[in-house]
Amino acid sequence: MTETAILGGGCFWCTEAVYMEVKGVTSVVSGYTGGQTEHPIYEQVCAGETGHAEVIKLEFDPAVITYRDLLEIFFTIHDPTTLNRQGNDVGTQYRSVIYALSPQQEAMARQVIAEMAHVWDAPIVTELAPAQVFYRAEDYHQDYFRQHPMQGYCAFVVAPKVDKFKKTYANRVK
Repeated sequence: MTETAILGGGCFWCTEAVYMEVKGVTSVVSGYTGGQTEHPIYEQVCAGETGHAEVIKLEFDPAVITYRDLLEIFFTIHDPTTLNRQGNDVGTQYRSVIYALSPQQEAMARQVIAEMAHVWDAPIVTELAPAQVFYRAEDYHQDYFRQHPMQGYCAFVVAPKVDKFKKTYANRVK
């Protein structure tokens, strides 16, 4: 039986690409959540008009990988100390956020955030919020990195994050 997690760590192309490589993750869908606009489209989200964050919704097998493990990877592959920003991606849509789907996920997220506060040199600004309605992103955003590995953003931003994951968590790679 699988469980679900919703995470936002900047551009969803980056987080999707990493989690698609994680052993125990059975599916990853890019999308939007956390805002007020129903059925947002990419252009609205990018313009900062919706309040939504770019996120991934992933299904995972807790017998293979725990929610805690997923969060530890999350705090390794993005900078949780930059408010509404990841590198050159700036805006609330790129915020660092964990959407908890249960009280257990919320408690674990709080614990991991507290532990990560000792790892990073700056304060962690990752938002922790109850899960809201998840809107699947347009089809062309799904599996983006695998379909466009030579596209500039993928080659220079996404690929290094995937490589970092593979080096740091070699035992977690599919």
